[in-house]
Amino acid sequence: MVSGMGTMVAAPHTAAGATSPPCPAKGYSTDVCVPISRLPEVVVETKRDLQDSGLTGPMVGHVGDGNFHCILVFAPRDTDESQRVHAFTQRLGRRALAAGGTCTGEHGVGLGKRALLLEELGEEGLDTLRRIKTALDPYNLMNPGKVL
Repeated sequence: MVSGMGTMVAAPHTAAGATSPPCPAKGYSTDVCVPISRLPEVVVETKRDLQDSGLTGPMVGHVGDGNFHCILVFAPRDTDESQRVHAFTQRLGRRALAAGGTCTGEHGVGLGKRALLLEELGEEGLDTLRRIKTALDPYNLMNPGKVL
C-alpha cells in the first residue's frame, strides 16, 4: 500500500496501521487544531492526559497547520474504557479551545463534538451554520437529524 509513495505521503497511511492491536479492539480517531505557537504545549498536555487516563493512542498529524490526531485504541465492549475515551475526547476538544484553537481540525464535528461546537461558536454561530445548511440542503437530505 505504501510502496511508491513519498515518505510524507506515506506517513498518515502507516500511522493508522501501526495502531492495530493484537486483540479485538476498535480504533477511534479524533483531531483538534490549535495555533502553531501553542502546539507543543497542547501536545505535551495531551500525551500526559492519555497516560493518566490509561488509554492507548498514538498522536499523529500534519502539524504545520496546528492539526493533530489521536488514534485511540480500545475495547468497545469495555464500558469503563469506552467512557474514558469519550471523556478524553471532550477534554482534548476543550484543551484546544482554551488554547485558542478549534475542537475539530478536519474530521468534522460528528455527534460526539456537538456540545464542543456550541462552546466554540455559541448559539449565534450555530444558527448561522444551520441557515447555511438549510440553504444548501432545503429538503434535509444530507445527514438528517445530526449536528445541524
